[in-house]
Amino acid sequence: MTAGVRITWEAEADLVVIGGGVAGLTAARTASLRGLRVLTSSKGGPTDTSTQYAQGGIAVVAPRGDSVDSHVHDTVEAGGGLCDGAAVRSIVEGGQAAVAALTDLGAVFDLGRDGQISRTREGGHSTRRIIHAGGDATGAEVQRALNAAGLPVRFGAAALRVVTGADGVCGVVMVSDEGFGVVHTPAVLLATGGLGQLYALSTNPPGATGDGVALALWAGAAVADLEFVQFHPTVLYTPGGLGRRPLISEAVRGEGAILVDSEGNSVTAGVHPRGDLAPRDVVSRAIAERMRALGTDHVFLDARGIDGFAQRFPTITASCLAAGIDPGAQLIPVAPAAHYQCGGVLTDTHGRTGVPGLYAAGEVARTGLHGANRLASNSLLEGLVVGERAGTAAAERLGVRARIDEIAPWTVEFAERSVVQQAMTEHASVVRDGAGLAIASARIDAAMALVAVPGPVARTLDETDVGPAADPRGGRAEESGSGREWESAVPASLRTVEDAALTLTARALLTAAAARAESRGCHTRSDHPSTVDDQRYSTAVRLDPHGGLELSTVAVDSAPIPSDAL
Repeated sequence: MTAGVRITWEAEADLVVIGGGVAGLTAARTASLRGLRVLTSSKGGPTDTSTQYAQGGIAVVAPRGDSVDSHVHDTVEAGGGLCDGAAVRSIVEGGQAAVAALTDLGAVFDLGRDGQISRTREGGHSTRRIIHAGGDATGAEVQRALNAAGLPVRFGAAALRVVTGADGVCGVVMVSDEGFGVVHTPAVLLATGGLGQLYALSTNPPGATGDGVALALWAGAAVADLEFVQFHPTVLYTPGGLGRRPLISEAVRGEGAILVDSEGNSVTAGVHPRGDLAPRDVVSRAIAERMRALGTDHVFLDARGIDGFAQRFPTITASCLAAGIDPGAQLIPVAPAAHYQCGGVLTDTHGRTGVPGLYAAGEVARTGLHGANRLASNSLLEGLVVGERAGTAAAERLGVRARIDEIAPWTVEFAERSVVQQAMTEHASVVRDGAGLAIASARIDAAMALVAVPGPVARTLDETDVGPAADPRGGRAEESGSGREWESAVPASLRTVEDAALTLTARALLTAAAARAESRGCHTRSDHPSTVDDQRYSTAVRLDPHGGLELSTVAVDSAPIPSDAL
């Protein structure tokens, strides 16, 4: 891109959905059924989503031997004291209706010998309530059913900025293969997934670059609980493997597989009453500690005792065989990798943020369901329930005037992705300490440069043509407090815009992690190994008027509210 980039397309919508996974498509469908004009965009193709790769299943209250109270209790227990009890109950109670709606769309779940939906158990759950599809391909089936609903999606389109005005959201600036475009809309739903690309190893797809967190911060919204990144304890380990790695679903341990170290000893014995089915943060820490003690870079999952493994877990079997491992006859090498962002854009249980017209749902949102550690398979549940609610809530913006009258030039700071990933992997992974967090922050700060988005170019959209590029020396960089000159700003490519999102997200995460001087949930500080009662609050982060990060606290009531009190 060069200065003087033209705005080549415009559109109008009642709602723009950014993201094509379970939360985004559920919201888009719900809003469309209510008569809203919906424009859905996705950076990648129809299956380039985190939903596609979800293996385990959907946690939903079973009709027998289970209850809402039990599911709420398990969720709050896993959440390390930071779940919002009312939010947990609200979302759990919506699970059965959400799954029924998905089934009506054609989603097919695995059946047991009795002809009823089969259920398995995963870490942190007190009973078998996880429904699944294709053995270990639940996310792929959810994605297939939603894609098959026929909702129009603009693929290969990335959001660069959510534009706001006096009445809140008024539009989105985007880039696609057609060039730069603007969508005039009073409502935007962020459903962009996670931030796994902050780390060298992740289960997330390549597009999980923290876009939603950055878009929300740039728009003036707050994010919370970013320090709680869940590392999946059992990701297929291969020497030298980088990028997205296949996970070995927790359901494998639910069916009887056990974790052993290189000497054949149990990894979790004596660590937690539920052993290998302890919450994910417990298992990931146990693996990390055992690897450190033995000087190894992986442990093993012994699934040889599971009858019919290939039929129950065909996706995992294919991944193992591709790596030269027969899971029915050999130990599976595994190690923790970045998997799920428990925090995100601060919302209520209908996806509303503090910015009128800006909504968020799915992994990118912090509803209060997950707290300091997500209970296994609650993610697809949340995407379905809150996605539908957000699609409904967006109707409240009908009638709000929304038009982008001018695109002013702006800049953002970015560090190269490799710098961010190395710093985060080395110092903000499963186990952290204050000194390492400070080193990571310093490395990223030292590597930052300015990027101009999208050119820079200023234009009044009523004009018939795009004028020359605005003089970039308008003083905005100085106003942001960066101390850098506009001459150093370079035009943005999609890669650098993604890197800018990763950079801002990393800075926000490191700031929150440094402030939380305790160990809680999936945030483990080796220099502060205990949980501190006085820190039982969520840490919120937002951008101040000068582009700096400011912290505040959000009180939480983690006590689950009894059903008879609602």
